Amino acid sequence: METPTQKFSIEFFPPRTEVGEAKLDKVHEDLAKLNPDFFSVTYGAGGSTRDGTRQIVLRYHEAGSTLAPHLSFGGSGEDDIRQLLAEYKSAGIKSLVALRGDIPSGMGSAVQHRYANELVEFIRKETGDHFHIDVACYPEIHPESSSYASDVEFFKRKVDAGANSAITQYFYNADAYYRFVDYCQDAGITIPIYPGIMPITNYANLARFSTNCGAEIPRWLAKRLDGFGDDIEGLRRFGIDVASELCEELLLGGAPGLHFYSMNLSNSVTQIWNDLSLSERQ
Repeated sequence: METPTQKFSIEFFPPRTEVGEAKLDKVHEDLAKLNPDFFSVTYGAGGSTRDGTRQIVLRYHEAGSTLAPHLSFGGSGEDDIRQLLAEYKSAGIKSLVALRGDIPSGMGSAVQHRYANELVEFIRKETGDHFHIDVACYPEIHPESSSYASDVEFFKRKVDAGANSAITQYFYNADAYYRFVDYCQDAGITIPIYPGIMPITNYANLARFSTNCGAEIPRWLAKRLDGFGDDIEGLRRFGIDVASELCEELLLGGAPGLHFYSMNLSNSVTQIWNDLSLSERQ
């Protein structure tokens, strides 16, 4: 039986300054040479980067890349989401990443929190099967979840609502991914689950972000990274080796592809991509 083609994608976030936009344009230009299956673009809390997301998506789509904008209700109403869906559909965008999203700080209970499965249902109701919909999942469990089983149940609701595939939160323990996929399959979830990969370029930032999002940095890895101190280049080289080895293990273990969190940087993603000859696997 022929092995299914693996898919590889890269994520950006919308810059908040003109200088940041110019830098991202160069990063996109560099990473587009890798010919990823798509670029995704994040969507800030409550749609706080909605216009920036939309502008980047449409501009890079016009430049010839395949784009998958992130979308969430957050603090946005149905009319706002309906308008965005219509604009993306009219422009020829065919993929979305549907997320619960966060409500901006200060809005509190003034805005009702709506879950990602509701957004997936809304997209399907408004646009049928036009969009391929990715959703998020968490091999090491969402930090707000009460249990492993309940977290997978929330994931299944998104799948049952019409999600086509899923992208995981990043992790550094391949076993966490394998066991999560097995558990999901036992729960009746059969869509492709793409591992999220975070290249390591700054340990302090990674540690802070990991604490907030519930991603575990294994003790051995944390100690090694901490030992680099101010040796930024040494840490980056080591981080690339760690990520490349993780990616290779995941692909050999049956992962359907990889999704890279670029942090709007191109060098580490490019080196990992080329180390693994990913363009030859597509």
